[in-house]
Amino acid sequence: MTKPLVVFPDVQSAGAGVLRAALAGRSEPYVVGATVGTRVPETPDLPYVMVRKDTDAPHPSMANARCTLRVTVWHADADQAHDLAMLCQGLLLVHSGPVMRGCRPATGPLPAVDDVSGIDLSTCTVLANVRPTVLAPQ
Repeated sequence: MTKPLVVFPDVQSAGAGVLRAALAGRSEPYVVGATVGTRVPETPDLPYVMVRKDTDAPHPSMANARCTLRVTVWHADADQAHDLAMLCQGLLLVHSGPVMRGCRPATGPLPAVDDVSGIDLSTCTVLANVRPTVLAPQ
């Protein structure tokens, strides 16, 4: 019996997509105008939300991968950065879909200041359980 060929989808892109869609429908003042991406901005248009994959660890059975997603929010002030980071974390925690089957809280939100721009930011992490994709044999 041969083993199935299993790969894991791009959880970083999926996380950004989840937040992009979820934030578009929000009315909180600190969300207005927020953009979501996966790259560190040179000079971010505020507010800016970045989603990055920090780690991943597939289960030995290849039936699941546990990935750490880091959400960093640049905003006009520390309070709004915190509030938007907290909302992003919450939105990821309630999400279940074709790539991420669920998330658990890990750290944050934690306040900081961007070393380059001096802009207030806040960062948090979640542990995402990622569904595998079984590829057809060729």
